[in-house]
Amino acid sequence: MKKAGLALLGLGLLLPNVAGAQAINAQEGFYIGAGGGAAWFIGSNPNTQTWTGWSAGGKVGYDFVGPRLELEAGYGQIPTSVNIPGSAINGKVGQLTVMANLLYDFMPTSVITPYVGAGAGIAFVDSNASLGSTQFAYQAMVGVAYNVSEQLRFMIEGRYLGTTNPSVNTPFGNVSFQNQNILALAGVTYKFNAPPPPPPPAPPMVAPPSFMVFFDWDRSNLSAQALNTIKQAAGAYKAKGNARITATGHTDTSGTEAYNMALSLRRANAVKDALVREGVPATAIAVVGRGEQGLLVQTGPNVREPQNRRVEIVIQ
Repeated sequence: MKKAGLALLGLGLLLPNVAGAQAINAQEGFYIGAGGGAAWFIGSNPNTQTWTGWSAGGKVGYDFVGPRLELEAGYGQIPTSVNIPGSAINGKVGQLTVMANLLYDFMPTSVITPYVGAGAGIAFVDSNASLGSTQFAYQAMVGVAYNVSEQLRFMIEGRYLGTTNPSVNTPFGNVSFQNQNILALAGVTYKFNAPPPPPPPAPPMVAPPSFMVFFDWDRSNLSAQALNTIKQAAGAYKAKGNARITATGHTDTSGTEAYNMALSLRRANAVKDALVREGVPATAIAVVGRGEQGLLVQTGPNVREPQNRRVEIVIQ
């Protein structure tokens, strides 16, 4: 029986090598599970003979994607025969355990996930041989899980379960009983994934880089300050890479609409020519004349407002 348990553990440790690079989208969440399998006594119990028994249980836990915490309850029975002088007491030893476990999943995002764990709690032990007591219980486990999906998992596991020693009441007095067990288990868990986090907020809209070049009244020639601004705009274009520039000319409200429309175009073209001299391809620049439309400072007709005599350079 020891060999069977060790073989099961060895198989579990070898399986991760078969998993390859498959991956799942592991998430935190609560889970429930159940399982069962074979159980054997180990250790030295004089005058006691045992056979293969069984163990089954259920659990609830929380998966932190790697570490896991769980509360587990289980019950099992192992057939026994206690030999005393002149006779034998045949029956079974059963125990109900309530355990708190801490486990760790290696490669939690892999389809095949090996894990180890340990736990402690209490065991309620009973037997046909007048054995009945509450004992401190402890256990260690090693296993391998097959993740069918992010929620569904099948497992095989080897486990050592021990308790403090209960006593058997016999016609010859109390006999201390070493309660140590090896379990070979298979089980399944289902995880209720935590709701996905809300999507991140959309990035704020970023206005494209823009520059303004101002002109004297009724003029389209560029001042030294205007040329410096155009140089900055050309540098921004080169830093952005594959971009387009729109140069939009404006005037104030002095003069006729037709004259101002032509003047705004002359100003936009003057800026385009200066950008080309700074190394911006002419094909990347569009010019637009808006005349008196789009005033930066709202005025009445025939007002010479310096802020309205401008070309706006927008890089997109």
